[in-house]
Amino acid sequence: MTESSNPLRILAPQEAVPTIAREISRRRFLSVAAITGGAAVLAACSPSGDSTPSTQATGGELESSLSVYTWGDYDSPDVIASFTANLGPTVTLDSYSSNEELIAKLIAAKGTSGYDIVVPTGVFIPQMIENGLLTKFNKDLLPNISNMDPAYLGRAWDPNNDYSICKAWGTTGFVYDKNIITRELTTWGDFFDAAQNEASGKTAMSDDPAGVVGAYFWANDTDWNTEDPEQLEACREYLVNTIAPHISAFDSYPGTNAIPQGTQALMQAWNGDARLGLMESSEPDRWQWVLPGPITELWMDNWAIAEGAPNPEAAHAFINDSMTPENLFLNLDYIGYNVGGKDMEQEAIDGGIELTDFIFFSDEQLATMKEQVLNDSQTVRVEIWNEMKAAAGA
Repeated sequence: MTESSNPLRILAPQEAVPTIAREISRRRFLSVAAITGGAAVLAACSPSGDSTPSTQATGGELESSLSVYTWGDYDSPDVIASFTANLGPTVTLDSYSSNEELIAKLIAAKGTSGYDIVVPTGVFIPQMIENGLLTKFNKDLLPNISNMDPAYLGRAWDPNNDYSICKAWGTTGFVYDKNIITRELTTWGDFFDAAQNEASGKTAMSDDPAGVVGAYFWANDTDWNTEDPEQLEACREYLVNTIAPHISAFDSYPGTNAIPQGTQALMQAWNGDARLGLMESSEPDRWQWVLPGPITELWMDNWAIAEGAPNPEAAHAFINDSMTPENLFLNLDYIGYNVGGKDMEQEAIDGGIELTDFIFFSDEQLATMKEQVLNDSQTVRVEIWNEMKAAAGA
């Protein structure tokens, strides 16, 4: 991962994004770029009076085209093809690699970006609404929202789903090599203990300040969004001085190389990437995925319509079409993350989707997942992350 002072930019038509972007582009730069860039930009800007307001969709004739600005390789090609074949609009997909990049683009354009649909992560939505970057849905044109599980609607960032609807969501856990770590690990405390013992020098943590710093608070069963200086300093001391000497890499995508190649013994990982790693491994039984307690995170990406969207009718139609049961299944199968549809677990099992326990979680597991909140502690969290990487020599 590049440092936040020089973030990688990916802005290319979907066909230009290499296959690996399916796993890399979605999450690689989410936290550091967004926290240090996008959040700061949002905090500094205010709604502009010279933006071009969106034309509100009324259910009229669909426009001939649709522009979607989203994470790389995040939509099933079959869903896109069927939308064009059945409803007409030609879909153009551009990809970004962070919420920061999305937000900066929308702010600079002041309602003239040319994009219709965007897919921000939930924590950023309130400030995006406040700063006039999103346009309100005409929910009469989204009847297929009835196919969505209520558990993934009405989130705190948009309680009435006036501006956003779940696109996909995931969580953070870890994977370990059972040939090296022969005891059972179940908690974030176990993760840190193994990192200092059996997996010392063979442990990777996410290249992501939210997950790295969050893991300390998750292990201690405390509020991971705390702004308490004493708690943050205790976190710094533990991660930089106690844990960093045992860390061999900061890698948000162990599923791409580290798991298949067996180069690490213990790896923090997002559930979708961990699933990919086991599916790609020649020795899948060697690896154990853990959704650790007592706390871990939940992130959720969301369909939204950009302010100034030139094709609002087509935008509503596409979002609505993506929420049919058939298309929810196709997207789930393609990206390997839960897309928030009703009663999908048994359908996925019956449909032959592999490793569904990486995608679907019990009520008890869901209760352990807590969402990030952007607050004034973000600068300190990035500092801790940078100091930990320096101390690890990674």
